[in-house]
Amino acid sequence: MRLADWEGLMLNIGIFVFAAFVFFIIYDLAKRSNAGKFGTIILFLALGLGLAAFVIKTIVVELMGI
Repeated sequence: MRLADWEGLMLNIGIFVFAAFVFFIIYDLAKRSNAGKFGTIILFLALGLGLAAFVIKTIVVELMGI
């Protein structure tokens, strides 16, 4: 395995771990603030949308092969 392949793999794994950690932080924020179901949904939509867009963009670029 070449170094570039290894770096690409580790970058993808790192982005996934970072995204999971951010979603855990949002969940913990909702739990500590007693947001309820609707508040939790709003928190995930508002705070998670930017991260989700970044992850989706990364996936689409990989699939397109650009």
